[in-house]
Order: sequence, then structure tokens, then C-alpha cells
Amino acid sequence: MVFILAVGLALAFANGANDTFKGFATVWGARTLSYRVAVLWAAIATAAGSAASIVLAQGLTRQFSGRGLVADTVVADPNFLTAVAAGAAITVLGATRLALPISTTHALIGGLFGAGLAAGAVNVGVLAALFVAPLLLSPLLSATLGFAAQAIAGPRLVQKDCLCLVEGEGVAARGGSLALSRAGAVSAVVAHHETCERIVHPHLRFSVGAILDRVHIASAASVCFARSVNDTPKLAALLIGAQAWGGAGPAALTAVAMVAGGLLFSRRVAETMSIRLNRLDSSQGLLANLVTSTLVLSASAFALPVSTTHVAVGAISGAGARAQTLDWSALRHVLMSWVATLPVAALCAWLAFRGLAG
Repeated sequence: MVFILAVGLALAFANGANDTFKGFATVWGARTLSYRVAVLWAAIATAAGSAASIVLAQGLTRQFSGRGLVADTVVADPNFLTAVAAGAAITVLGATRLALPISTTHALIGGLFGAGLAAGAVNVGVLAALFVAPLLLSPLLSATLGFAAQAIAGPRLVQKDCLCLVEGEGVAARGGSLALSRAGAVSAVVAHHETCERIVHPHLRFSVGAILDRVHIASAASVCFARSVNDTPKLAALLIGAQAWGGAGPAALTAVAMVAGGLLFSRRVAETMSIRLNRLDSSQGLLANLVTSTLVLSASAFALPVSTTHVAVGAISGAGARAQTLDWSALRHVLMSWVATLPVAALCAWLAFRGLAG
């Protein structure tokens, strides 16, 4: 039990290092926050999501215990879940070292498959229906939605300098082109700085860029929250399945390990997501984050094991493709790492189980 606890927490640590910063990738890429401040906010949102997962995503805990995929007698064997965690942890830590944003969910599925094969049998139908299908469809869906959101809403979120609440007659006094309506009617003007300077005595004046930056940060936190809601139960399931802990203990320990991994070792993957893949401005990043958080939270509610990595990269790539800022070479490297994740994790888990059982 002590050994599986250590291996399970190592996987949670690796997950934090590879996944924690992904919500704030667009924020750092847009230079809205420094790396240190962004990773701190990402860690806070991750901890909040782990706490919420106890209520919102219990179905994922049952799914990733391995029940239904392999026989219950195999699930009860500590060697099985230890091998699953070891295979996934080795894969995720290796990818983090190489600055590749891969899916811990994908690595876990590979671990379940490899350890299951080593133990004797795997229900391939369950594997395909419950695991593989959502993972294949989610990045395509998020890329489509990211592209569409950028095409529809992107032009409306082009940053201006100010938003003013004014009376119609005040605008007409210095700049007839800004006349809004009848005298005395209060209206809103969104414009560049030079235009705002021509407005006489506005009731209120706000910086549009500052407002958009704050909303962008909030959307990034929502992605980290959603990611943690979806990932925490998958990792805690390893401890619960082996009866190493009960109650909220697995989720709490998983959260601590994830936050530690994110704070200490997020930088490499952060540079890939924020700079190499696609550097979005605040409006593009906001739209990509809203797509990501909506899809991941919806998947968690329906116990669908989607990858936040796949969804986030899909949304960022879709928005970047529309804005023509996407680095296709960097995207190809990321996609190749996704293809390798499952077989590498499966092989590592197969070898781990053989070593433990032998």
C-alpha cells in the first residue's frame, strides 16, 4: 500500500508538472502576467478544482479504477494499479522533460491497457467506447469551436483603448462624428484613445484593454479549475481501487502533489504552449479558454474522460489557424507525442507489471 501510494503520488506530481499551467498558457503568451504570477494563479485554481471534483466528478473515479476494463480480481491486485501508475508516470515525466504537452488521461489509458494485457485480459469494447472515442473526438471538436469562436466573436473583441459612458450632447460638442442620439441620452462609446479624448465630461471611463485582460485571466483560471475537476478523480482512483485510502483522502493527496509539480516543473511545457505553438492576444486567448473550460467541465459532468491537453491545444490551434498565427511545425511535434503516449505508457506498464508479478 505504501508503494502504490508513492507511485500514485508520483503520477499526480508528473500530471501537475505537465498540465497545471496549460490554462494560463494564453495569458503568459499574451504577456498579461509574468510566469511566476501566472503559475501561482494556476496552482490556486488547480487546488480549487481538486476540492470540487469530490462532488462533481465521482463517475470518473469509478471509471479509472479499472473496473469493467479488466476483471475485478485484477483490479484488487496492488501490482496492477502500481504498474498502471508507474507506466503513466514514466511517460508523463519523460514528456515534461522534453517540453511536450501530452495527456495524462491518455497515459493512464495506456497504463491500464498495458497492465491489463500483462495481467491476462482487457475488455477492448469498453476501452474503445468509454475511453478512446472521447479522446479522439474532443480535440477535433475544440479546434472547430475555437476556429468558429475566433471567426464570429474575434473581430468584436479587437482591443480598443477606452469605454466611456456619455450624454449625446456632450459628444457632439467636440467631434460631430461621435454624436450618438438625442441630447441627454446616456450611451456607451468604445473607441481608441484619440477619439476618447474628444469626449467632453464622460460620466465614466474604463480601459477596455484592462477589462479584457482581467476577463482573460478569469477564463484561464476556469480552464485550470476544469482540468483539475477532470483529472483529480482519475488519479485518486488508483489509490481508491487498491484500497490504500478512503473518503476524501485520495483527492486531497492528489491535489497537493499536482500543485507541487505545477509550481516546480511547469516551465518547459509552458514555453511550448505559450510561445512555440501559438502566441495569442488577449481576445483570442479568452475565446480559446472559454471553449476549453466549457468542454472539459461538460465532459466531467457526464463522466467522459477527455484530455484537457487535447482540448486546450485544439482550441488554441483552432483560434490560431483562423488568426493565421499557428506554428504548424510545433503542432506536428505535439501531435506526434500524442500518438506515442498510449503505446509508450502501455509498454512501461506491461514491463512494470511483469517485474512486480515476477
